[in-house]
Amino acid sequence: MFRSVLIKQPFIRFSPTRTIQRAMSKSESEWKAVLTPAQFRVLRQGGTEAPYVGEYTDTPASDVGYYECAGCHAPLYKANTKFKAHCGWPAFYEALPGAIKVYRDESHGMVREEMRCATCDGHLGHIFKGEGYQTPTDERHCVNSISIKFNPEDPKPKA
Repeated sequence: MFRSVLIKQPFIRFSPTRTIQRAMSKSESEWKAVLTPAQFRVLRQGGTEAPYVGEYTDTPASDVGYYECAGCHAPLYKANTKFKAHCGWPAFYEALPGAIKVYRDESHGMVREEMRCATCDGHLGHIFKGEGYQTPTDERHCVNSISIKFNPEDPKPKA
C-alpha cells in the first residue's frame, strides 16, 4: 500500500560468501492467479492480516516439519523454532539459513525490520529484538499466518 515509503536497504544478515538466490519473477497477474486476494495483499502488497485470526496463530511448536512460503513454497522456518508470543501472529525465533531477506522499514512512523522471502520476495512480517522472550536469539519473527503454510516433512536442502 505505501510501497514508496518503504526503504529497501537490506541489513547485513548473511555470510559474505553466501550465494543469494535470485528472487522469482512473476507478473502481478501471474501472482493473482496463484494466490488468494488476501494472500496477494500481504505477500505482494506488503499488507498485514488482522491479529488473532490466522490459522497458525498460537498453535504449538512441533518437533517435525517446517513452515514454507505460501507464495513459492520455499522452506522458511523449522517447526521447532515457533513459540507462543501471544501477539496475534505466529512467532518464530530463527529462520532457516538464507530463507529470508531483511530490510529497514520506516513506514507508519516507525523503524522496523521487514522480512521477505528470499526466493520470491513475498512480504512475511517483521522482526522484533530484545523483547525478553526466553528464546535462543531473543528475536520474534512476527509472521503473517496467511503468508506461510505448514509442511509436516523435513525441509529439503536447496539444490
